[in-house]
Amino acid sequence: MSVVLITGCSTGIGLRTAIAFAGNGDTVVATMRNTAKADALHKAAAEAGVQVEVVALDVTSVESASAAVADVLHRHGRIDVLVNNAGVGLTGPVEDFPEDQARTTMETNFWGPVRMARLVLPAMRTQGSGVVVNVSSVTARLPAFPTYGFYAASKHAIGALSESLAAEVAPFGVRVVCIEPGYYDTALTETVDLLRGQLDLTSPYIDVAQAVMVLTKTLLEGGGDPSPVADAIVAAVADPASPLHVLVGADAEGFVELWRQTGTFESFVPAANALLFPDGA
Repeated sequence: MSVVLITGCSTGIGLRTAIAFAGNGDTVVATMRNTAKADALHKAAAEAGVQVEVVALDVTSVESASAAVADVLHRHGRIDVLVNNAGVGLTGPVEDFPEDQARTTMETNFWGPVRMARLVLPAMRTQGSGVVVNVSSVTARLPAFPTYGFYAASKHAIGALSESLAAEVAPFGVRVVCIEPGYYDTALTETVDLLRGQLDLTSPYIDVAQAVMVLTKTLLEGGGDPSPVADAIVAAVADPASPLHVLVGADAEGFVELWRQTGTFESFVPAANALLFPDGA
């Protein structure tokens, strides 16, 4: 059985992924910034009849990430799978989006996975095996929607990084998988509500910002439980022939196919609007 280290496990995809790996009999180290928020994970584990270890880990902190990885290696002697799931969904217009929030987006969604991969790769190379899973988004495969600029930039960046990293570590027996889900009902739904409450009503972009946030929340809530994403992660880890990029969800596949058919940003936008608003809303 494998030792699996997962970031961002307090809710959503991370929580479901921890339970899915534990159900396989793997040793699961489920991490989160604040372990006081582990109640939902503990409850889910009890209901599933599995055990998970909970460890504090903030992917934006070198000290926190280093300590957590060192602890896992000390106690278990190896890390077979790293799932970089921790992320934030902060969005807003490029012109007036607060710089600190933009930096938080990149620090969490891009530099967090980079930091974690760098920490686990020496052990994976030594043991001659391992899988690094980067949880990205269908956003990484599409033109960026209005107000998605920094979020999309972080996801496109982690996709490109995954490709480069995969070629670098393959000779050492290590694989990289980039999971790209569509919309599922996760903690990002709560983030949208928070951001809507912080909107600058005097912004020249207020109309598009509000419209995109309403659309995003609708899509997230309509996506249902994120368990299919967890199942896709477990399956990709188990399959040596798994492709590097793995889309998850009919909506994700539909959007990417639409982009293939249209081919240009100018053509994609009206086609996407027609798909999202078939009644012309």
